[in-house]
Amino acid sequence: MRVLVAMSGGVDSSVAAALLRDEGHDAVGVTLKLWGGESDSGCCSVSDVEDARRVAAQLGIAHYVFNLTDDFTASVVDPYLADHAWGRTPNPCVECNRSIKFGRLLERAIDMGFDAVATGHHVRVRDEGAARRLLRGSDAAKDQSYVLYMLGQPELSRSLFPIGELTKDEVRRVAADLGLRTAAKAESMDVCFIKRGDRSRFLADHQVFRPGVIADVSGHPLGTHEGFARFTVGQRRGVGVATGERRYVVAVDAPTATVTLGSRDDLLRETAPVEQLRFVHEPPPPGEPLTFQTRAHGALAPGVLDGETVVWNEPQPRVAPGQVIAWYRGDELLGGGIAAP
Repeated sequence: MRVLVAMSGGVDSSVAAALLRDEGHDAVGVTLKLWGGESDSGCCSVSDVEDARRVAAQLGIAHYVFNLTDDFTASVVDPYLADHAWGRTPNPCVECNRSIKFGRLLERAIDMGFDAVATGHHVRVRDEGAARRLLRGSDAAKDQSYVLYMLGQPELSRSLFPIGELTKDEVRRVAADLGLRTAAKAESMDVCFIKRGDRSRFLADHQVFRPGVIADVSGHPLGTHEGFARFTVGQRRGVGVATGERRYVVAVDAPTATVTLGSRDDLLRETAPVEQLRFVHEPPPPGEPLTFQTRAHGALAPGVLDGETVVWNEPQPRVAPGQVIAWYRGDELLGGGIAAP
């Protein structure tokens, strides 16, 4: 099988390429140039491209660099800024997977005659009849199924995840045994197009910040802020107001630039509206008990999916509009959507 391997310059994609090569596939590495601005992290740095190139050379496979900066700006960066301007909390890594890795890259791979695209995501795929099921990775602490909730059958039929059955320690052990330069490389946890610690400056430079009032749930002013894009629903630290007790951001109103603080009880909701629903295979039967994940490595909460609404078994903290809510049946990812206002 001819496989185009997305090599970010990290250990996971390096080992994915090595495993495919050892299985006898015609593996070709590709690194995506996604961001033309300042960056010191993620898969957008010069050093990551060099690491990927040198690992491919160690493995004896071809390696290319695709320049997708225009696609990335239009599909990931611009929506990220627009969401913040409307008081939402986007997940750019999810959008990158949707639009770039399993969008433009997959399209280009098919055009070039490749049978599949492979990545270093910690997820597993199980074939069940004519359907492909998407499961959590074997390493629960590194599972990345949440950020792939948008994959349907057309994408999964052309996707491979070689390291899904391995733990992170096993991945590093394979890399070390092969002498790969990425074996001990630290993971990147940042948004790749924003320099570490510069999120507020990035948003301010793009004129997303707009000052306004911080108020309590009754509307009483507590202070002011320099820009509501600094705040997200559920946030407790750095709210800029000392009230003598714990206060959480319970709402961000973009039209009035008002940030509302309240207690944890004020944050709780019995339901969560969802938009842009996607299903890996087919929707679950109405009323089926499911578990839901609202952050990349967040705890699961039980409930049911009622149309475009998640109904919690017990009240849960409000999910920030713009964040992903993914639903599971055991370890199987069934789909997900975007938390609505």
